Amino acid sequence: MKIRKSIPNLVIILIIALVIPISLSLNKPENFDQGVIQIGMVVSDLDQSLDFYQNVVGMTKTGGFSIDGAFGKKSGLTGGAPFDVVVLKLQDTNESTQLKLMSFNKKANHPKPDHIQDDTGVQYITMYVKSMAPVVKRLKEHHVTFLGDTPTSLGDGRHFVPLTGASLACATCAFLLP
Repeated sequence: MKIRKSIPNLVIILIIALVIPISLSLNKPENFDQGVIQIGMVVSDLDQSLDFYQNVVGMTKTGGFSIDGAFGKKSGLTGGAPFDVVVLKLQDTNESTQLKLMSFNKKANHPKPDHIQDDTGVQYITMYVKSMAPVVKRLKEHHVTFLGDTPTSLGDGRHFVPLTGASLACATCAFLLP
């Protein structure tokens, strides 16, 4: 008798076990080919920014390309201005995020924010490092301004180093020790 009474419950559990994964898979963005984001960042001085991201942060130049004025206008990227893009990665793998730097050789037309609440848009990028000491040393050698009382402990063995500088297109660049 107990087996017969538990069969309907098992059927319900089996149906739920089959339906939930199906319904969850319907909400997954199956249209994405990769789990990597490529970020385009317009900077005021491409050479200065390349120096910062390569020699201070430690990124590697992995490629680049040019956009001519006609394609810039047709695609909606620009109003017809040509530009060059330099591609940087922390690791030269297909799974690494690409930071695409480009410049139109002009300063931003709004004041640079002091804190992340001062503006909209990308305000910081975070990079995970194996050891904080060489990063902090490199940043200090290049006179990069640290924000707040840093490195700041996050309480779980990790430390956070927010910084700012003329070479950063966003307000803050942060390093985290995993």
